[in-house]
Amino acid sequence: IAVLQIVKESQQQHGLRHGDFQRYRGYCSRRLRRLRKTLNFKMGNRHKFTGKKVTEEILSDNRYLLLILMDAERAWSYAMQLKQEANTEPRKRFHLLSRLRKAVKHAEELERLCESHRVDAKTKLEAQAYMAYLTGMLCFEHQEWKAAMEAFNKCKTIYEKLANAFTEEQAILYNQRVEEISPNIRYCAYNIGDQSAMNELMQMRLRSGGTEGLLAEKLEALITQTRAKQAATMSEVEWRGRTVPVKIDKVRIFLLGLADNEAAIAQAENEETKERLFESLLGECRDAVQAVREELKPDQKQREHSVENDSGKVSNIQYLHSYLTYIKLSTAIKRNESMAKSLQKALLQQQRSEEDGKRTPRPQDLIRLYDIILQNLVELTQLPGLEEDKNFQKEIGLKTLVYKAYRCFFIAQSYVLVKKWSEALVLYERVLKYAREVQSGAGAYMNSLKELPDVQDLITQVNAEKYSLQAAAILDANDAHETESPSQVKDGKPLSERFETFCLDPSLVSKQVSLVHFPPGFQPIPCKPLFFDLALNHVAFPPLEDKVEQKAKSGLTGYIKGIFGFKS
Repeated sequence: IAVLQIVKESQQQHGLRHGDFQRYRGYCSRRLRRLRKTLNFKMGNRHKFTGKKVTEEILSDNRYLLLILMDAERAWSYAMQLKQEANTEPRKRFHLLSRLRKAVKHAEELERLCESHRVDAKTKLEAQAYMAYLTGMLCFEHQEWKAAMEAFNKCKTIYEKLANAFTEEQAILYNQRVEEISPNIRYCAYNIGDQSAMNELMQMRLRSGGTEGLLAEKLEALITQTRAKQAATMSEVEWRGRTVPVKIDKVRIFLLGLADNEAAIAQAENEETKERLFESLLGECRDAVQAVREELKPDQKQREHSVENDSGKVSNIQYLHSYLTYIKLSTAIKRNESMAKSLQKALLQQQRSEEDGKRTPRPQDLIRLYDIILQNLVELTQLPGLEEDKNFQKEIGLKTLVYKAYRCFFIAQSYVLVKKWSEALVLYERVLKYAREVQSGAGAYMNSLKELPDVQDLITQVNAEKYSLQAAAILDANDAHETESPSQVKDGKPLSERFETFCLDPSLVSKQVSLVHFPPGFQPIPCKPLFFDLALNHVAFPPLEDKVEQKAKSGLTGYIKGIFGFKS
């Protein structure tokens, strides 16, 4: 059986892609039950447990080896789940070690069974490497560095030989496992006494984009511990010609690691690693600023009135707070500038190849980043203790002009996309104005502006964009003139109202043809005349007295006469 391939595929498909060890443990349990049922290798029945062991005599199917492998994987995944929970519940660490010992026991049984003549040489080697890997992890947790290093080296050697013996496609899996083990080996070497291993660990941290598994937390703790030892010798820091004592340990540790973090960011191989290192540095800087802020709280009056009467300078603790805030804002500016550069590259590549299903970057994204940078620069000018520093204010002013120029440039780009030529041309002129101001005032500040984007390149690009914009505006004007010709324009009138005008209207042959207005619109009609009977007031009606008297004479007598036929 291909032990490593089976393990890796099962882990990737059942939870470990997202670090869900509990889901993977459930999968191992279900697969064990299916294997036992298929092989009729049940451990008793519902009422009684009868233990069975896989022996060499019954080893007629490779699924018996899978039984032992899944047992080991289940115990290992439970141990890793407990390791995650042990961060908040330390007592679970004892259960973790118990599960790891169980996994090593199953791996030893797998190795013993693979010594049979029925098992091929590749499976024997993979079983030995698997057992060495789990043994190394157990010793690593016990902090038995020498034993762990020997086990990991044995595992690494076996996988390297397997990688050389098979095709490139099969070797990829073995080489990946070797890369996973290498940081653990160097960490063990460092704890044994090899001081050079620390630098190699830092390089691995940069290349891999962050360590994983057992080593992640331990490496971060090791870096902090090393800096803490060096921080004991640090007592002060100098910034902009003023020396400030540093008494807070957390600030000392941060300032000692600042140069290393900046060097690591500069050496990062990809944008993802650089972004992660920026976030880590900003997090440490926020913690240091918070530590200084807590020192400022007890003496509220001194913080509010921190200007000393004799020298006119702010207090040392306030100046240290300004220094750390400067580092935080400067790092945020560098992070946003790095993101802006990657977005600019994506914008250039967008015209060449557009990927379906992915959101393409737009100039508006860059505008937002430059807005944040300009906001950070405004905060820099307001730092306590630097209001009277003319050189600092001039330097920040020049940086503000540079980023304003780039912000205007991308606003103009966004206007070009919606064909607002006049607005875009005005903004391009504003970009040139900002760039010339930077060039005229950057004489003594060239060193501080080296890290910023080059305004000369921006001027060259803007001049080229202006010419292309003018050409596009002329072409667009011609197109608009052509579309206004009566042979092309469709003004929305139905066919019955434009018989006299020739118009190319493809909708006439479609299902939604417009022939007449329907329903028809309302039209005015004359109102019904009103009749006023004015003659009625001047008409004399004939008298009716004779008829009324005759009707009065006809009473009961007349009624009786009428019955019997006597009529008057």
